[in-house]
Amino acid sequence: MKTNYLIGLDFGSDSVRCLIVDASDGKSIASAAADYRRWSEGKYCDSSKNRYRQHPLDHLEAMEECILAALDGCGPEVRGNIACIGYDTTASSPVLVDESGAPLALRPEYGENPDAMFVLWKDHSAIKEADEITSAAKNSPVDYTEYCGGSYSCEWGWAKMLHCLRHSPELVRVAWSWAEHCDWIGAVLAGCRFAGEMPRSRCCAGHKAMWNSKWGGLPPMDFFEGIDSLFSVFRGHMYSETVTSDRCIGFLSREWMDRLGLSGRICVSMGAIDCHVGAVGAGIRPGTLVKVMGTSTCDIMTAAPETAGETVIRGICGQVDGSVLPGFIGYEAGQAAFGDLYAWFRRVLSWPLRFIRDEDDARKVSERMLDLLSADASALEVRADDPVSLDWINGRRTPDLDPYARGAVCGLSLGTDAPQIFKSLVEATAFGARAIDERLESEGLCIDRIIAIGGIARKSSFVMQVMADVLGKDICVPASDQACALGAAIFASVASGLYRSVEEAQSHMASAIASVYEPVPERHMVYNHLYQRYQELGGLLWR
Repeated sequence: MKTNYLIGLDFGSDSVRCLIVDASDGKSIASAAADYRRWSEGKYCDSSKNRYRQHPLDHLEAMEECILAALDGCGPEVRGNIACIGYDTTASSPVLVDESGAPLALRPEYGENPDAMFVLWKDHSAIKEADEITSAAKNSPVDYTEYCGGSYSCEWGWAKMLHCLRHSPELVRVAWSWAEHCDWIGAVLAGCRFAGEMPRSRCCAGHKAMWNSKWGGLPPMDFFEGIDSLFSVFRGHMYSETVTSDRCIGFLSREWMDRLGLSGRICVSMGAIDCHVGAVGAGIRPGTLVKVMGTSTCDIMTAAPETAGETVIRGICGQVDGSVLPGFIGYEAGQAAFGDLYAWFRRVLSWPLRFIRDEDDARKVSERMLDLLSADASALEVRADDPVSLDWINGRRTPDLDPYARGAVCGLSLGTDAPQIFKSLVEATAFGARAIDERLESEGLCIDRIIAIGGIARKSSFVMQVMADVLGKDICVPASDQACALGAAIFASVASGLYRSVEEAQSHMASAIASVYEPVPERHMVYNHLYQRYQELGGLLWR
């Protein structure tokens, strides 16, 4: 019997990863990763202005590099039997495109303009525009933020695109539409040459662009033009239909067949947001909460429509029919900073290292710092009078969006040392996670299993044990270190017709559980008290 193989691509914040798997059991055949070269050099970003941009050439070059590297690790039997390519991307990471669907930064005259590039998910430069969209929705006969938590985020597409048009008015004459990174990658691979025919991801559109079948797709252009006439450049150039990730959107173009050295009829499945796809690779089902733990976090759940009913959950990042599992309602929440909070503390402590003459020694100390802090922090007793911190160093995403909220550390004394502060920061991220879980459960969702994926889930036993102790629940960690790429391959297996449904594909391909973190009852009791102090501190500083 012929064996089919699948390519799963995971476009992360810093690199793209390629996983080639056997469709029969999800076994990894080969994998590779490639960094975004310009991004790694710090180009086009300014953290003081919350500006984080990525050049589209980074994505094209890294995608080609990592696929070729993974294919080099396979024999001709694998290379000749690739059935489908699936992928995921960060979101909302939108870009202004011309009529051909090409990002404006690919035009020579705009090749160095950050506003013509992808606006990465964590870019917060569009706070003003997001506030305007939220205000307009609240004063509209239809509240178009109803299914995305009740407010529009500066991390999402419409706000970012308006900010780019305002900041770089020269782009107005050539901007025809805008696309999520997720939409553009599919169009590139399938050879789509017209923006009006670009397949659009249900996942991205529903969670980031206010798309909903209740009002026939996107909000009407009159709504947006009432905010700013610049939105008129998109009139007639957007979309009403979206595609779930189990669908084939075309076949790998001749250009990319030649670039990758492939042959045959290779399906391209619709992409989705990385955390949603990772949840599928981890084996999500109704009642399961999948926590994607990295620089930020995403919390993903699903529910059957009859279970969800008419309930609209307040203060999360959206609920969208088919955004995770086709036929089920997908829910997204998350924290704007998680690993980023730990990285910030490491940078603060590493400041004196710049004066060490031996740069290699300084780098080694900096790289080991979080491990050293974790080792000492894990030995500390959990006490009711410990310092308490807020995790909102990059604003609060959920529950109840507030990009203006900021982090804090409370309860310091002359005896407080670095491991104690680090322990408090880790606890703050766990308290933020608990607040999300409590919101989901208070609105009717039942969490009967928690699965954690991402770099922190695999690398930091200290963080994971604190999370289990704070939540008071077991946390499962899958064996796969590439759950997102594996999830993309699972979707590809359905899009290519190898399996009839995502659930059937998961039963054959999803990752097994490798480890389980169990809460320590005594610590959980103390954390109940510290969590109340966390909530009180947040209420005092940020309403």
